[in-house]
Amino acid sequence: MDPLLDFEECVKDSPDFRLKLELFETDVSALESQLDKVMKLCGKMVEAGQAYSAANQLFLTGLAELSMYNKDSVISNCLNQFNQGLQEMVSFHTMLFDQTQRAISQQLTNLCTQFLPQLLETRKEFVRIGEDLETAAVKSAQVSRHKPADAERASHLLLATRKCYQHFALDYCLQLNTFKTQQRVDILNSVFSFVHAQFTFFHQGFDLLRDLEPTMKTMAAQLSQLSTDCAAKRKDLENTHLLVQQRDASGEPMVSPCPNSADIIQGYLFKRSRRKSKTWKRCWFSIRDNQLIYRKSHKEDNMVLFEDLRLCAVKSLENIDRRFCFELLSVQKCCALQADSEQLKQAWLSALQGSIDLAYRTEPQLTQPKELLPPLCGGGGSSPGPPAQRRPVLGVALRGPGNLRCCDCGEEEPRWASINLGVTMCIECSGIHRSLGVHLSKVRSLTLDSWEAEQLKLLCVLGNNVMNHIYEARCSEEGRVKPRADSLRAEKETWIRHKYVEKRFVQRSSGGEKDDPGLRLYHAALAGDLVTMAAALAQGAEVNGSIGEEEGRTALIGAAVGGSLLACEFLLLNGANVNHRDLRGRGALHAAATAGHTGQVCLLLKRGANQYAADERGQDPLAIAVETANADIVTLLRMARMNEEMRDSEGVFGAAGDDETFQDIFRDFSDMASHDPERLSRRQFSRGGEEEEEEEEGGRAGGVLNSVEKAS
Repeated sequence: MDPLLDFEECVKDSPDFRLKLELFETDVSALESQLDKVMKLCGKMVEAGQAYSAANQLFLTGLAELSMYNKDSVISNCLNQFNQGLQEMVSFHTMLFDQTQRAISQQLTNLCTQFLPQLLETRKEFVRIGEDLETAAVKSAQVSRHKPADAERASHLLLATRKCYQHFALDYCLQLNTFKTQQRVDILNSVFSFVHAQFTFFHQGFDLLRDLEPTMKTMAAQLSQLSTDCAAKRKDLENTHLLVQQRDASGEPMVSPCPNSADIIQGYLFKRSRRKSKTWKRCWFSIRDNQLIYRKSHKEDNMVLFEDLRLCAVKSLENIDRRFCFELLSVQKCCALQADSEQLKQAWLSALQGSIDLAYRTEPQLTQPKELLPPLCGGGGSSPGPPAQRRPVLGVALRGPGNLRCCDCGEEEPRWASINLGVTMCIECSGIHRSLGVHLSKVRSLTLDSWEAEQLKLLCVLGNNVMNHIYEARCSEEGRVKPRADSLRAEKETWIRHKYVEKRFVQRSSGGEKDDPGLRLYHAALAGDLVTMAAALAQGAEVNGSIGEEEGRTALIGAAVGGSLLACEFLLLNGANVNHRDLRGRGALHAAATAGHTGQVCLLLKRGANQYAADERGQDPLAIAVETANADIVTLLRMARMNEEMRDSEGVFGAAGDDETFQDIFRDFSDMASHDPERLSRRQFSRGGEEEEEEEEGGRAGGVLNSVEKAS
């Protein structure tokens, strides 16, 4: 055992004691460094072990999944037993690392935290008192013998300081000796606990593997049989390879659909560089998810050449020297490509044009400019200007009547919705709705897509309870039972088709003239009654049907006259023709401009209404707005007309999208129409152009019109 510090020598404070104390302190410092190193290494070892256990667990999960594909019961049983045994080994490893953590890190950490901070603090006091003692001794020695009073004070100070120093020195020595003694026990106990944990781990592993010995013998017999079967299979593969080589490997380039891949077509093409050198490089091309993707080599990742094929045109190139060339053009760029033969060129042209046509059929709302309004909640695009502070779509949508469950199977927490039907649904039913076609159901995500305010209001006003009351009115009469969330997909699909396509459960009208669904749809649109409108459409009303006694107006024109923004949105989502005109040549935009409904004008312009169409008097919507002296509607129509003229003047390769001023003004009017329609109070202006605004709205419309004049 190492010698400890002598307390009597400590009181004497001799040079020998000081030397021993310094050696002790050096040993403690070195021991502290070694303990810190051991704890860090132990931590790294445990982290590596935990990473190993995690990787081992993933590996065993892979083995378990692999065993599911084996149809042989004996082999599958052996693999399962192996997997169970190895899972226990992983748990043994976890226990070993936990015990190691406690044995090494925790015990040594306790040793260090129990003694070392206190030792450090005591040493500081010991050094400080030692310096005070040295100062007191020097002062006492320097006092003159002719000053007895000063000599007496210096002597008393020296005595008190020496006494304090001796007490601190004895405490410091006691703590050093205690730490020196205790560290032997703690270090040995820590290492012993670690070795005992290792002993337990290997003993448990030996017992476990001994129990697996019968399974290993069974597996050995199975391996012998599998080796024989594998040799026979290899022989069969070699024969098949020789047959295909003689029959198909002619060297001719081939292109074909890719049934096992998301790619529509793939193969090698030459791509012309857009640099001045115009070099051609052979790359691997494919069409996937409505994008043209290429890869320069197997060492590089895929790159998207054209983001959206719907915005592209494809044509053959006959005016260059190289053969079999064709070109893709979009608003931003164009790219020349070359195939290896005329057959491959035609195959690529057909595939590209087919992808463009298919994308337009599956995404019919492409031409609707989503950027005109900011999204109501996160996900699905962005727009210029500051985002509106609104509640998330999901929370608002689920507050509608019955919207907390899927409208067709009752599954909780639906995350999808049909914007034209006004119902929420689960992901499985949403897939079935998509298969019906967008003319019947337009499906959107409540968490991923952007929603306009009016679409969300429709979902809250109608909702699952209202629409199910309409579309399931005769369900009990037909003796049908609604599918549940755990029903088979085929059962749900049959139910949804009967419900929405064939409309078997809708309460039929009596057939009288007053009960004509088309007439009820018109009057409901005029009154803004969404529930009656939905019922009339379900009972067979034609959304674009004209009413003879109402001068040939459609329901959309009636909604524009009545002033219901929600009714207009509902009809447009269900396929209403925005440019249909009545017997007087007036459409919905004419009606909204005449009635002074600014919100409807904004909505109809966004949905592609023709603002140049003239009625029987030769007046277009702008002339009507000027005649009725409505400043807001004049502003909207002039801005829309100027935006179209700017886009036409820039041509195909001009800046994509609408003018920023146009977007900002339409966004402001749309927000006010949806959330604060009272602010769109009617503003009159004189023929000379001077506006007579209401006092509470002073300056807003004037600023908008000034921006129009400056832009023009």
